[in-house]
Amino acid sequence: MLGSAFAPAVAQTRAAVEQERSSLTGWLEQAPLSPRRAVVVRPIGPGLTVGPSDADIPLAGVSRGRIAERSGRVTLELGAETLALPRGRPLTWGGWLLLSSGPAGRAAITVYRAEASPGTPARWFPWDSAGVFMVSLAPGAGAVQRVLGADGVEVDATEAGTVTLLIDGSPRILRVFRMPGASDEEAELEIYFQDRSNGNGTYPSGRFVSLLPGVGGRYLLDLNRARNPFCAYNTVFPCPAPWRGNAIPSSIRAGERYDETVKAPRRPG
Repeated sequence: MLGSAFAPAVAQTRAAVEQERSSLTGWLEQAPLSPRRAVVVRPIGPGLTVGPSDADIPLAGVSRGRIAERSGRVTLELGAETLALPRGRPLTWGGWLLLSSGPAGRAAITVYRAEASPGTPARWFPWDSAGVFMVSLAPGAGAVQRVLGADGVEVDATEAGTVTLLIDGSPRILRVFRMPGASDEEAELEIYFQDRSNGNGTYPSGRFVSLLPGVGGRYLLDLNRARNPFCAYNTVFPCPAPWRGNAIPSSIRAGERYDETVKAPRRPG
């Protein structure tokens, strides 16, 4: 399936990848912010009401409130009381968790409930050493582009450059974006790609894989670490659109699989 014109990856072991896979499975099943616990993802825009059945986001067991963003600051207004919703830091409110994310001026809110929706454990293709590459990052123009992250929230990503892989004997160039994290200090190099396995063993819209710093200025690109976007676990998350140029005309049977129909989450309330 895969070949590489580059040196073998350094300090890359099957055991490390298996541990990451186990951690992801546990996170999906148990973490308070597991995508399987989400009930709604919405841009805040001019503001959203929450609480009663007639609210923009109806949530059982809480009083009426309003989520707003002003000058890049997201808050939950409860009558005379105002609670801060710092990006990336969940706020517990009744039986719900509220998480704000996204760039200033275009923030989004995700609401999570206490229990997770049923779902099968994450499934993976067998680890394949041929899916491991050490690559060089050819710098890009640094242009900023609005894209959806793995969590379905729109972000301002910076075009970091491209990497080249040898797949099925042919060089394939993939675009890399620097994706902002929950805070200004966090950022990750990500590749969102599609291949011919999509819809036939892998998630139809594509998968993400991180570019990790290696030695000598090079990077580790391990397709065994390719993972699904959040929309694969819960239909409340918007699915990212394909990144132009990142369609691989081969079947990449490495990384996370997708063999089950996603169960629609229960409506909040």
